[in-house]
Amino acid sequence: MNQFAEKSEGRSIYSAINWKRRIVLAFTIAAVLALGIVDMSIGSSNLTFRECVRILLQGPGVKGTYELIVWRVRLPMTLTCVGVGGCLALSGLQVQTITNNPLASPYTLGISSGASFGAAIAIVTGISIFGFQWIGTAAIAFAFALFVTLMIFFLGKMKGMSAHTLVLVGIIMNFFFSALQQYLQYRASAEIAQIISNWSFGNLARASWTSAIVGIAVTFAGVIYFARLSWKLTAFTAGEERALSLGIPVESLKMQVFTASALLIATGVGFIGTVGFVGLVAPHCARMLVGEDQRYLMPVSTLFGILVMLAASTVSKLMTQGSMLPVGIVTSIVGVPFLFVLLMREVR
Repeated sequence: MNQFAEKSEGRSIYSAINWKRRIVLAFTIAAVLALGIVDMSIGSSNLTFRECVRILLQGPGVKGTYELIVWRVRLPMTLTCVGVGGCLALSGLQVQTITNNPLASPYTLGISSGASFGAAIAIVTGISIFGFQWIGTAAIAFAFALFVTLMIFFLGKMKGMSAHTLVLVGIIMNFFFSALQQYLQYRASAEIAQIISNWSFGNLARASWTSAIVGIAVTFAGVIYFARLSWKLTAFTAGEERALSLGIPVESLKMQVFTASALLIATGVGFIGTVGFVGLVAPHCARMLVGEDQRYLMPVSTLFGILVMLAASTVSKLMTQGSMLPVGIVTSIVGVPFLFVLLMREVR
């Protein structure tokens, strides 16, 4: 009877934890929808929150000044935030999981810098695939992001490669690829150099329906892909030895995660440029609320990444009248003190 009571109590505690996780997930979805409409209602035109909701409910068929602003300018920009934020947060979460490093993210490990340099090469050379320059930019960004992730993968196999050492490797990668990108700007024409400079800040002014649709599609595909690996990734958080004892092919799993993460990063960076710290902040916030279970951690982290991007977009509009501050500047201002706090906690 005692064993039955203990099992029953254990099940009730587990059910309560999962119920709390579902509530967090529901509230996060509601927050994303609300903040998305807030982001669309802020700008140089006098468009209110209520009018924005009305225009969205009416659909794209209505023609008018405000309707054109919402459907052709602001909605693609907001949906691009959804796609980019989701890509960066999802990749950041899985990089942290697979490296067992709370300080890891696409930005701190230099993966974003590699992708940024690859995209800069595409801009300078004008590479296009199937007649689309955005495909060429994303493809070159993916190649360089994959190169950096493979280096991290093989360095991670070395004995004694600690979390702090990986961060140092990331700093080296950041400096190296930033220097190469600056060299490209120096050698390029004034017009191309200006494009690369504006693009490297993470600028949503480049957003379009293409960036919105592709970004959201890649994020959705990433969530589906990693959902299939959710049990293995959750078990991996207990350590590589425990994962091996459960029959999980650790090296194969690492390679799959790193490759998929590189594609997600390239998608985010390839459209609007470098956006730092989203992949670091979002997973930590989600982890504090729902724990390590990837069935809940993965969607909540993705949603938190979207929230961070929408909040940064909103703040960037409020900080400058009649124009938009590059969103990468806003995320870096928030991310730097967050990273500093994490470093202090790791030192302790």
